[in-house]
Amino acid sequence: MAKVIKAAAESDVVMPKQVEIQHTKVMKDAAGKDVTVVDWTETVGADEMITRAEAELVTAEALVVSLKADIVEYKKIKG
Repeated sequence: MAKVIKAAAESDVVMPKQVEIQHTKVMKDAAGKDVTVVDWTETVGADEMITRAEAELVTAEALVVSLKADIVEYKKIKG
């Protein structure tokens, strides 16, 4: 699922910066062509999203390390 990320509209009230994330998906229109539509939208604090993204990055990096180790083992078996 793709995302569109942008700064949320600012208000007169001083508050932490917000980001708006539009989660999109691809669907077919009546003519059978692919169109991208917004599935749902969320507005979250920028600091929270940075924390979430950093946590996801740590998980992804660990997965890469694991996959590289798997590939080494597969290549040993292959010869």
